[in-house]
Amino acid sequence: MKRNIKNKPVLITGGASGIGRLLALSLAELGAKVIVWDLSEAALKALEREAAEKGFFIKGAVCDVTNREQVYRMAGELQQEMGPLALLVNNAGVVSGKTLLETPDEKINLTMQVNTMAHFWTCKAFLPGMIAANSGHLVTISSAAGIIGVKGLADYSASKFAVFGLHEAIRMELKQSAPGVRTTIVCPFFTDTGMFKGVRTRFPLILPILQPEYVAKQITKAVLRGTKRLIMPRFVYSVNLLRLLPVTFMDFIAEFFGISHSMDKFVGRSSGQNHLIL
Repeated sequence: MKRNIKNKPVLITGGASGIGRLLALSLAELGAKVIVWDLSEAALKALEREAAEKGFFIKGAVCDVTNREQVYRMAGELQQEMGPLALLVNNAGVVSGKTLLETPDEKINLTMQVNTMAHFWTCKAFLPGMIAANSGHLVTISSAAGIIGVKGLADYSASKFAVFGLHEAIRMELKQSAPGVRTTIVCPFFTDTGMFKGVRTRFPLILPILQPEYVAKQITKAVLRGTKRLIMPRFVYSVNLLRLLPVTFMDFIAEFFGISHSMDKFVGRSSGQNHLIL
């Protein structure tokens, strides 16, 4: 059964640009009351104007999802106003794009705070309301780099592996405490949002650089259908099978398909802009 989210409260973190922005517009088009948290007030205002012109409901709020106290306070205010969320999309993310030894400590810390720790704060803030209602949906945006480690993405891969595990544990907990609360883990390959500008793929037919419009559309479908796991493209599902083989063979496959060199020409956004909320 497809889910009806019309007039239901939805929160997307890091939703003023990239995939988050497109997903916000997609869900708002379906009639959802979309709340977007982001660091960029200008981007939030632009999104609100765009939504208003189309007759959609999108309301933006500046929030630093790494600030636990701010998350708890704003979550309390939001739920007091709109009730428990029907959908929480943990989308906020950053990337540095360097090897471990090249990445400054402060950037490693920021990556883990935004990509991982923020999920703990938003989930602890909003899941109690969902559990009490035995209804709602948690969507966690992980990554293909949360399934296989990639050279040049040590901190990013670590953060995405972590949220994959966090999401799986929460899913198991919800099966017992609130089976009516749905969960979806999303693991896309490199997506052309500008965040991964310069990445390369050796075989674009089976490992394409994804377009953000496609990713947002697939996430919307997954939400409506209650899909528990969304991995894009489908070829990435094979990583789970490859882990049954010896490590040397898996490394050979990663080398052959160019995964080991995909970040060699990474540029990212303009200087100083790679650590932005998606």
